[in-house]
Amino acid sequence: MKKYSKETAVGIFVFVGLLAMIYMSVKLGNVGIFSDNHWTLKASFTDVSGLKDNAPVQMYGVKIGYVKSITLNQKDGVADVDMKIHEDVTVTDDSIASVKTSGLIGDKYIKITPGLGSAMKPGEFLFDTEPAIDLEDLISKFAFGKV
Repeated sequence: MKKYSKETAVGIFVFVGLLAMIYMSVKLGNVGIFSDNHWTLKASFTDVSGLKDNAPVQMYGVKIGYVKSITLNQKDGVADVDMKIHEDVTVTDDSIASVKTSGLIGDKYIKITPGLGSAMKPGEFLFDTEPAIDLEDLISKFAFGKV
């Protein structure tokens, strides 16, 4: 009888541990199963070199969301970026979205510089964008005297 009670206790402990691991994996992986407190903002860029899914979106240096997906729009010759912005943050229609680099050769992120216009609604496009700066191109221009 004691053997079965120990096995039951170990089984319950393992089950609770697995549930905790699954919960933490979902929460840390930004998977919106339990709650999705973000709204979608879209922007088109002529160059998003180095930008990846789940890259941070910042305003005033504070993370306000993340990049959900990047798709190629061959018709217009741009890359469409879908961003998830936290529901408490308001982005105006005259804001500027820029692809920036953290540090000299760090990861890419999107910086939103707010404007004074009216608030955007979920799913709307942000039209003012600045592409990523190509560091290799700048170095080659400087090295060959074309700057």
